[in-house]
Amino acid sequence: MTILLSDARVRALPVVECGEPLVRLPAPLSPAGALVRAGLGDRLLAADAQLPPGIALRVVEGHRPVEQQHAIIASYSAELCARHPGIGAAELERLTSRFVSPVDVAPHVAGAAVDLTLVDACGEELDLGTPIDATPEDSDGRCFFAADGIGADARAHRTLLAEVLEAQGLVNYPTEWWHWSFGDRYWALVTGAQHAVYGPLDVAVAA
Repeated sequence: MTILLSDARVRALPVVECGEPLVRLPAPLSPAGALVRAGLGDRLLAADAQLPPGIALRVVEGHRPVEQQHAIIASYSAELCARHPGIGAAELERLTSRFVSPVDVAPHVAGAAVDLTLVDACGEELDLGTPIDATPEDSDGRCFFAADGIGADARAHRTLLAEVLEAQGLVNYPTEWWHWSFGDRYWALVTGAQHAVYGPLDVAVAA
């Protein structure tokens, strides 16, 4: 069964903040200039170096301010309420957390997560089955990493993505093939770590 970020087991894990700074990823890896914790940045560079010639990682988002996280939650929750009239608060949080994390455990807010894809030598995105940020509703569940209904090329590209990122200690959020994290509470739960090492950051500061 898929463990969601709203799961009580995620919140139960403590954070022992290590104090690593946010750094801006180099332009070839992230043309958008995403900010991530320094240790995560090193792991992403190492993963990128392990990809076959002509294929590269492309990071589109890293650290996310708290206000932006709140805004995404509000927007998606409103969409779900429209789809499910009368939905209860607990079920709304559960469904919402398939696509956006509660703020208190959000990996992006901690600088511990990235949204990424694969690109070819010309910088064109490869087929991963859905666009980044496709919701479960809009993609008919094909945004889930292990979803059925995607082509052979998309499956192979997802597998390749997992191979290089997992080798560097990152974990995937299984409802979003593009979301990978390291050092946050969800990572700690999945890997069996005693605590997270990256907690929420209020201010984004480039190194």
